[in-house]
Amino acid sequence: MMGIGVQTKNVVYDNSPGEGFAMLADAGFSCADFSLNGYLLNTALYRSSVNDFFDRPVGELEHFFTPHKQGARAAGITINQMHMPYPVYVPGADQAINAYLWKQVAPKSMAVCAFLECPYIVVHGFKLAHFLGSEEAEWQETAKFLDSVAPLAREMGITICIENLYDSRGGHLVEGPCCNAKKAVERIDRFNEKYRAEVLGFCFDTGHANIVGLDFEAFIRTLGDRLKVLHVHDNDGISDLHQIPFTFAKTRENRSSTDWEGFVRGLRGIHFDRVLSFETAPVLTAFPKPMKREALGFIAGIGRYFREEIT
Repeated sequence: MMGIGVQTKNVVYDNSPGEGFAMLADAGFSCADFSLNGYLLNTALYRSSVNDFFDRPVGELEHFFTPHKQGARAAGITINQMHMPYPVYVPGADQAINAYLWKQVAPKSMAVCAFLECPYIVVHGFKLAHFLGSEEAEWQETAKFLDSVAPLAREMGITICIENLYDSRGGHLVEGPCCNAKKAVERIDRFNEKYRAEVLGFCFDTGHANIVGLDFEAFIRTLGDRLKVLHVHDNDGISDLHQIPFTFAKTRENRSSTDWEGFVRGLRGIHFDRVLSFETAPVLTAFPKPMKREALGFIAGIGRYFREEIT
């Protein structure tokens, strides 16, 4: 049966991960999106600031995350996907920072993914079209990074998932990397043929798609079985808010800001049977702490609704 998942961020804490995973199970989730990106924040990276978390040897990282692995298992939660810290390339940053992201953070993220027995890891493509002059040149740089981790993916049995992103131009949010489904399909197939393994797949992000006006159903149908994981969340069509689905409307008649009907039709059309995973961690800081369980239960309920509509 199709799983229902959510981020571990703001639920699972390092001092008592078992409690957080138990809370997810009690709320109705069967899966989790492990928030590895929380250990090296994008806000810090964009300021050219790097902490020392990924300086640790792989063995120490495995020891650090052993309670998380045990806690998830005890709660009956499958860690089905995770997010590599992003960006993995910072335009204009010191060369040492980008080298560190490629040579330390990326391979160690893969090692943590394998240790947690997680089959999918999401990465952000490089936002370089503005600097390099074309989307194709931008992809070539992303492809170089993917080539650096694809052998690990093949060896570890992990599928790296590229994600549709937005970018910023003159104060406006516009299409970013991986917003062309046809190109994504061609590139994924080329990588998998090259490595003779399913090293590359796709993560469809509903919030990013809504901001830039992608056709949900057409995009998902074009991806087909290359669609491995989801980031399900809502916004007002203007900002990347990561809120609960159905919570934004375009009109007073409550027409949803996001094309959830197209989302359902697309997933039904490709017979999607993996995990409906919500990327809604900010929601849990908007509600009072005593309401965290109820908020999680509500999100899980929306997951069950989607599952019934899709199947």
